[in-house]
Amino acid sequence: MKRKHFKKFLSYYRPYLGLFLADMVCALIYTAISLAFPLFTRYIIQNVLERNMVNAMAGLYRIGGILVGLLAIQVCCEVFVDYRGHSMGAMMERDMRMELFQHLQKMSFRFYDNNRIGQLMSRITNDLLSLAEFYHHFPEDIILNFIKFIGAFVILLTINVRLTSMVFAFLPVMAIYAFHFNKKLKVTYKESYERIGEIDAQVEDTLAGIRVVQSFTNEDTEVSKFADANERFLNSRKSIYRGETCSYQGVDTLKQLITITLIIFGGAGILHSSLSIADLVTFLMYISYLIGPVQELANATTRYQAGISGFERFMEIMELEPEIRDKEDAIEVVKVKGNIKFNRVGFRYEDSLSYVLKDISLNIKAGEYVALAGTSGVGKTTLCSLISRFYDVTEGEITLDGRNIKEIKLKSLRGNIGVVQQDVYLFAGTILENIRYGSPEAGREEIIEAARKANAHDFIMELPNQYETDIGQRGVKLSGGQKQRISIARVFLKNPPILILDEATSALDNESEKVIQDSLERLARNRTTIVIAHRLTTIRNADRILLLEDGEVKEQGSHEALMRQNGSYAHLYQA
Repeated sequence: MKRKHFKKFLSYYRPYLGLFLADMVCALIYTAISLAFPLFTRYIIQNVLERNMVNAMAGLYRIGGILVGLLAIQVCCEVFVDYRGHSMGAMMERDMRMELFQHLQKMSFRFYDNNRIGQLMSRITNDLLSLAEFYHHFPEDIILNFIKFIGAFVILLTINVRLTSMVFAFLPVMAIYAFHFNKKLKVTYKESYERIGEIDAQVEDTLAGIRVVQSFTNEDTEVSKFADANERFLNSRKSIYRGETCSYQGVDTLKQLITITLIIFGGAGILHSSLSIADLVTFLMYISYLIGPVQELANATTRYQAGISGFERFMEIMELEPEIRDKEDAIEVVKVKGNIKFNRVGFRYEDSLSYVLKDISLNIKAGEYVALAGTSGVGKTTLCSLISRFYDVTEGEITLDGRNIKEIKLKSLRGNIGVVQQDVYLFAGTILENIRYGSPEAGREEIIEAARKANAHDFIMELPNQYETDIGQRGVKLSGGQKQRISIARVFLKNPPILILDEATSALDNESEKVIQDSLERLARNRTTIVIAHRLTTIRNADRILLLEDGEVKEQGSHEALMRQNGSYAHLYQA
């Protein structure tokens, strides 16, 4: 783990420092008690059983009482560590998941253009699942295993230096073996996370488009694609199991060799009277404390590597700076008039791609109703996306009321712009919740009034639960026209000074279209309105029509003026 990543890793302990210290104290107490138990066994054998004391039973009862008391303390400490320690880890995992989700909210459209949603979902869920265990056990295992090792080593040295040295000779071999496989497993765990991310992406993609899949009867194709991703994940898991098996079995074999060594050479020591039976029993009891830390490191590879890989993938996203963010001196804007000006604006999505917009200069006056026309893919939606800074211009600048939009806080800028998209997105939940999305603080009466203006109130009242009707994932329980009217109601509720309408009536039938068109025209009064036109018949009343061709404004003017020019707009309209 990189040094800066390690500092970030430790920072998540800070809010729970008191709980962490209590957890460590309890862990130290039960570790110390564990180290003491073999010494009591040795004392009983040497001083009670071998000496055949007259009051041996009384001594046994007295020691038994002490051991039961220590056991009670140990159990209480272990319960605290298991419950509160794991809870601490889960809370830290929760904090990281929240931080990652908040960070993803700040990323630009370009980021989401280049990353699959399923992969990002995997980062938020699967990658962080193992971190609760990792955060809880990582310091415990490092500190407590160190104490166990040193404590057992010192105790065994006081009993028999020669036998302790024999055991110790095995430990470097065991450590090197464990670390070797630990390094290999780190790579395979990271690959496994990537493979499960592919599965999440495949599932999200297929299930979101299940209607398309079934309408084209391509279920077998999707199953085949999923099977490939699933097989790749299986292969990555097999690599992990192979490494874990080699690691576990190798360390366990070395442990058994140490036990055999103790039995043989310890037995020889008893025969030559250089070692007592009590000492050999104590050695056998302490051996797990001596080699346990090394074995624990090997056996905990799953937890460590899953945690480290998850944390590193977490940091990969957290270290990505949002491409579009507020400047340090960005300001809030109030009383926006809505004068939008493009000064020689150029834009392309990537440096390696050609320009979508080239040298665009135009002035949209406050309150003006402007329509963008042109063939599909000419850059109409892109131009509008630049106003809200969903993308930043490649060249030139855009100003709002004379101020560069990059000098305005994003929340303030976007809060003054209302967008109704052609591809309506509604959230799972009720109609009331979806309309309230336009203004989270709005009351029920305001929401109903917005629905009336969008010509949505009547059909809502006919639904079983009216405004409390659940609309399903992405509003699948509503018709296209109903969804569009809900989205328009959101903008009515937001009541912004600038409107961007991406052919907002395209999904409506003729009767509804006329009603909504009238509503939108009422909403557009005294507001700056930009309409992206796919059907030119809907923009004849615009104050000005801009015809885009090859990323440039080729013609502009009213519908009548452009028709008189008999240019590209007239030909497009007649077609």
